[in-house]
Amino acid sequence: MNTWVTKNNYKVIQVPSGRCNVYLLTNGKTNILIDTSTKSNQKKLLHRLNDLKIQKIDYLILTHVHFDHAANAAAIKEKFGSQIIIHSTGSHLLKTGKAILPRGTNFITKNLVQTIGDKTAHKFNFPACEYDITVDGYFNLEEIGYNLSIIHTPGHSPDSISIIVDNEIAIAGDALFGIFPKSIFPPFADIIQDLIASWGKLLETGCSIFLPSHGLARDRKIVEKIYNKSRLML
Repeated sequence: MNTWVTKNNYKVIQVPSGRCNVYLLTNGKTNILIDTSTKSNQKKLLHRLNDLKIQKIDYLILTHVHFDHAANAAAIKEKFGSQIIIHSTGSHLLKTGKAILPRGTNFITKNLVQTIGDKTAHKFNFPACEYDITVDGYFNLEEIGYNLSIIHTPGHSPDSISIIVDNEIAIAGDALFGIFPKSIFPPFADIIQDLIASWGKLLETGCSIFLPSHGLARDRKIVEKIYNKSRLML
C-alpha cells in the first residue's frame, strides 16, 4: 500500500478499495479514514482495513457526499463507532442517502449526464447515515493531536472539502484528478470556475503532494502549471 510520512510522523496510507482512493491517516493514537468507496467495494475496504489491523477509526471525513465516496459511511460508523465529518452543504445528502450526479466537463461526460443522468441517479443511492460534525469554510483538528485542517474546495460539488496534513500533503478528493499524466481536470464538476479557484486555495497551503480520489498522486509543479494556465478563464 502506498504510504506517505510527514515531518510530524503522521502516516497517510492509501487503502486499495476499488473505484475511489480511500486514505487512512494515523499518528499512532488516532485513526482517521478519508472516504469509503462504493457499496460494491465494501467487503474489499473492510478486508484491507483488517489487513492493517485497524480496530478503531476515530473519525471518518468525507471529501464530499457522492456515491463513490460516501456509500459505506453507515457501515464504517456502525463497525468502528466513527464520528463523521462532512461539509454542511452535504449534510442532507448523507442523511437521505440520495445520489447527486455532477455535471460533465468535457464533450463525452456532458452528453452522458444530459442523456442518462436524471434517469439513473437513483441507482446510485446509498444507505443513509447520520453525521456528527459539519465544516463550513475552515476546520482545525489540533485538539485531537494533529496538525490537520480542512478547507472548503468547491467546484466538483458544493460540499467538496480537502484535508491538509502537516501543510505537506493535501488529500483533495475530486478537486483534482490523477488519471491522465498532464492533467488534473476531473471529468465531472458542477462549477468549473470554482474548481479552478479551489486549486489556488490548495496551492496556498504550501503542500507539495496532492492525493486525489481517482488516480495517482500529483506534485506541486503540475498543479501550479495547470492552475496558472486555467485561471485565465476566471
